[in-house]
Amino acid sequence: MFSSFSQYTRENRLLPGRFCWQEGYGGFTYSRAQIDNVYKYIKGQEFHHSGKTFRREYIDYLKNDEIVFDEMYLFEFYD
Repeated sequence: MFSSFSQYTRENRLLPGRFCWQEGYGGFTYSRAQIDNVYKYIKGQEFHHSGKTFRREYIDYLKNDEIVFDEMYLFEFYD
């Protein structure tokens, strides 16, 4: 599936640059009690993302959740 998606994306020029899968990832979990807040966040996602780069937002999440990290080991950002 992934290779066919990559091929489709390239052939149909859906992105301005060359599509490739990222090597790193981040995951965050939330409890059922937080589900309404998560829905509200998703609904307002365009607003939430308008003022920050993805890099800044990702690092803010890590810091907010008190996750210890070294920026050297974060995946490559394309700001």
